[in-house]
Amino acid sequence: MLLITLANGFAVPRNIDISLIRTFLAVAQSGGMTAAAHALSLTQGAVSQQIRRLESMFDAPLFERRAKTVRLTPTGERLMARAYRLIALNDETWQLMTQPAFIGEIRLGVPLDIVRPLMPPILRRFSQAHPGIQLTLVSDMTETLLAALKNGEIDLTLTTESVPAKGDGLLLSDRLVWMGAHNGEACFKTPLPVSLGSEFCAFRRPALDALSRAGIDWQAICSVGNLESILATVEADMAVAPYLSALVPGNLTAIHPEVGLPALPASHINLRMPEAGSTRLANELATHIRQGFDALRAGRSSLPTP
Repeated sequence: MLLITLANGFAVPRNIDISLIRTFLAVAQSGGMTAAAHALSLTQGAVSQQIRRLESMFDAPLFERRAKTVRLTPTGERLMARAYRLIALNDETWQLMTQPAFIGEIRLGVPLDIVRPLMPPILRRFSQAHPGIQLTLVSDMTETLLAALKNGEIDLTLTTESVPAKGDGLLLSDRLVWMGAHNGEACFKTPLPVSLGSEFCAFRRPALDALSRAGIDWQAICSVGNLESILATVEADMAVAPYLSALVPGNLTAIHPEVGLPALPASHINLRMPEAGSTRLANELATHIRQGFDALRAGRSSLPTP
C-alpha cells in the first residue's frame, strides 16, 4: 500500500492491483513482453500497458527494454523480492474466504512415537484455518489405531509401518537408526541395554530382529509405550533405542555405524483412511497433513534415503 501525504497532513492509501503484479512476474520470468502475453493469454499491447501502469504507480522504470527482451532495473529487482509474497497472500486469502466453512468434529489417530515431534505445527495450522472444527487427537500404538479406524472409532490415522502406503498415503520414508546419549557408553556395553516400546511398537520388532541376526545379546531397560520414558533412559545413557533418523532429538545422537550395532531397515509414516470412504472433514484434515509433511521434506533436504 502506497501512502500519499496531502497538504492537510493526512495520508491517503494507494492500493496495488494484484493483476498488475501477476503481469510483472510473467514478464520478469519469461524475459519478454511477447512471451508473457502468450502465458497470460493477453495481447502484447495489453501486457505493455499494464507494465506502464505499474511503472507509473511507482514513478520508476521496472524494466530495461532491449530489442525483444527486457531486464529488471534495480527498482524492478526490489519489487521482485516482494511480488511472490503479494501473490501468495492474495491467493491464500481468496481461498480462505471462498472455500466452504467446515463445522463439526473429527478424530485423528497419531502414533505415540511421532505425535510430539511432528504434529504440533500441522494441528495448529489446521485449527487456525478451521476454528469451527473440534479436533480430537487419539494417540496410541499403530496396531491399536488401525483397529480403531476399522471400527469407526477414529476418522483417519497416521501410522508407522515397515511397508509404505501407496500413492498419497505415504507421508515420509526414513531409515531407523540407533540413538544414544552424546558421548555415551551404553552402546559399548554387553549385553546391550535397549529401550523399547511395548510389544506393539513399530520399531521394536525390526530392532530385535537386527540384533538377533547380528548375534548381539541385549537387555531390555524400558519396555513401555511411553516415548518420554524411552527418551529419558537414552538421555541418561542407560540404554540405546531405535528411532527414525529424521526425528532424533537434538539432545541425543544417532550412533555411528563404526560402533558395530546392526543396521536397521526403513520405516514409513503412512496416512490411513477408512476403507468404506472418508468424510469431507477427514479429507480436509488429510490435505493439511499432506501439506505439512511436504513442508517437512522441503525443509529437510538432508533427510537420509532409506
